[in-house]
Amino acid sequence: MTDIDPADQPYVLATWLGERSDAELADLLRLRPDLAVPPPANLSVLASRAEQRASVLRATDDLSVLELTLVGLLARDGGIDSGVSRERLGELVAGRAPARAVDRALTVLRDRALVWGSRLLRVTPAARDAVGWRIDPATTDLTADQIADALSALTEDERRLLTTLATSSPIGRTRDAAPGTSPDRPVQRLLASGLLVWLDEQTVELPHQVGQVLRGETVTDPGALTPPTVRGRKRPIAEVNAAAAGEALELIRHCEAVLAALGDSPAPTLKAGGLGVRESRRLAKAVGIDDGRVGLVLELLAGAGLIASGAPDPLPASDTGDDYWAPTVVADSWFDADTAHRWQLLAQTWIDLPRRPWTVGLRDPNDKPIAALSEEVRASGAPRDRRFVLDVLAELGTGAAATPDEVAALVAWRRPRWSVRLGSSAIGHTLAEATAVGLVGRGAIASPGRSLLHDGPAESVLADMAAALPKPIDYVLVQADLTVVAPGPLVPELLAQIQLVADVESAGAATVYRVGETSVRRALDAGRTAAELHALFASHSKTPVPQALTYLIDDVARRHGRLRAGVARSFVRCDDPATLAEVLASPVAEALALRALAPTVAVSQAELGDVLEKLRGAGFAPAGEDSSGAIVDLRRPGARVPKRRERTARRAPTPPTQEQYEQLVRQLRAGERAAATSQRGGGVRSDGSRAGSAATMALLQLAVKVGRSVRIGYVDAQGIASVRIVDPVSVGGGQLDAFDPADGAIRRFTLHRVTSVALVE
Repeated sequence: MTDIDPADQPYVLATWLGERSDAELADLLRLRPDLAVPPPANLSVLASRAEQRASVLRATDDLSVLELTLVGLLARDGGIDSGVSRERLGELVAGRAPARAVDRALTVLRDRALVWGSRLLRVTPAARDAVGWRIDPATTDLTADQIADALSALTEDERRLLTTLATSSPIGRTRDAAPGTSPDRPVQRLLASGLLVWLDEQTVELPHQVGQVLRGETVTDPGALTPPTVRGRKRPIAEVNAAAAGEALELIRHCEAVLAALGDSPAPTLKAGGLGVRESRRLAKAVGIDDGRVGLVLELLAGAGLIASGAPDPLPASDTGDDYWAPTVVADSWFDADTAHRWQLLAQTWIDLPRRPWTVGLRDPNDKPIAALSEEVRASGAPRDRRFVLDVLAELGTGAAATPDEVAALVAWRRPRWSVRLGSSAIGHTLAEATAVGLVGRGAIASPGRSLLHDGPAESVLADMAAALPKPIDYVLVQADLTVVAPGPLVPELLAQIQLVADVESAGAATVYRVGETSVRRALDAGRTAAELHALFASHSKTPVPQALTYLIDDVARRHGRLRAGVARSFVRCDDPATLAEVLASPVAEALALRALAPTVAVSQAELGDVLEKLRGAGFAPAGEDSSGAIVDLRRPGARVPKRRERTARRAPTPPTQEQYEQLVRQLRAGERAAATSQRGGGVRSDGSRAGSAATMALLQLAVKVGRSVRIGYVDAQGIASVRIVDPVSVGGGQLDAFDPADGAIRRFTLHRVTSVALVE
């Protein structure tokens, strides 16, 4: 390595940047936007920023294993001090990656100014800090199965020691590594079993493959610098979409059930925020789902603004003055929307949700379960990680399926510096949530999920989901055991009628409802008549209506409404004096303060809703009636809380456009020309005094008169100082109008912001 490279000269990176084209410099600023804030005055400033450790580490966050390994090899072989030739780098890679892949990786590194140089490749000293592993890690001859068997036989102390090395640095220092140490010591036993490698008398290392097994990762060859392969499993896209649509329907059903449960009985908000474990379990039991599922549903509903914490209307009977989690008024419009729109809101909420719902129920550092909707679930980087995992899966192709372990291996190769927060467990949970939300089906990205992930227009997303959803049907199958089978999603009108007269027994591709005395009474309470219920099943059942269902409806209808309650404040009347006498003799009469006015009429001071509720709780079957005597639906609406005005989210700065980057490059070039241009005479500096201002004005007026260019120092309104060469056109009124070659136009400069002026040769 005797060639002379520009790297041997001072400001080597600035010199190399000066040789780059304007388009390449604009790409550098786009790839590393922190270098442009504030705009650098010249290339020397840009190079200095590019070598700062914080900027380098930020730039290496999205590099792959191959790219980071090349940085490590160059740093180890002299790339920091003298440079490494491309031929030597090829020898260091030694066939572990194709030459074309190495060239592409070098292009990526050069584009980010992490590697530079012409004949000799150089790296900044801070770049080696980005490589979080040994370039040549220790390995073992044990297979993955042998490693698993050996780990299963370890003691608690031995496994704890290996876990510490697997989750931190694989190299550990210990006196037990010295020869002659008792073979019964944990380190010596691990060395003997091949789970540790001896380096010297005080140092041991965890083999690469053992660390992967401990972390639950797929065992890979540590020497290979090629991405892991994924077994080709192509699934028909129709099958993928159908599976995703089924999950979407199930999610919507669970959301509806949780909203209904919270509307009937709002859940108290914990003092620290969130929903208590007991309340979460109550909801899970009421809806018929597990605790993990209810955590996901609650987080989605809160993120979509369908539930919120506040004072519900009406207040719960046992109100303590605290806030409650209850549906918002927005939930009513969500209920009225079609299935595709309801799914889109939930799916988009999940993609952008700055929280990790899968952590609900896990233990915090104090060994307490993490509550749903609490601050412990918040994770600002969750949307970025979520999108990246799904992007990796989507890049496999339409209908291409992969297991969570395969996706985890790809993510670990593509983003090794993300492994601390995005390990195999987190990726598995992310894919499980994506499946539950309906973005993934059968291990592949569904068409609606792909459109949503790529920020497609709303019309396209809705069309894809509408096409994936099974077509609604307008019929059911009534069985002899009083079950009603819906072999697909029902049209909204029929669904509302069936849900009123029957209870869901099981859901899935085909939903099974059960008709019982309670459900029939519910329909009658809502104002349906026995004739209307008979007509409902007769007109919409593909199978004959069983006689048992006809008898059930008639029997419940015969007893229903014999006892009627009205407003007096409340009254109870019954055509059968014996039935009313039975009511007055029961304990509920005292609780309601019922007083008989006639053998068939009694009144109460309680509200009508309370009268109906307590009478039904006592085993009677009253019906509510209006002033005309017609049966009315007096069921109480679910509680609602007003949707709070959301605090304005802190918006990230809008990234500059390509034109703005190009303009910044032109300013950099102008700054370089200004620094390299010789000035005539000493020029003048403005110190804010009257004499300094007069001298500045005089020199500028002279430049205008003789048509000379000047080099000015200028501080803009943001306090950013720059030096540029301009051609003065006019001076007056506290302003300098001059042609700026960097902008290609006349610019106006405020004179009191001009710090120096000098004529240029």
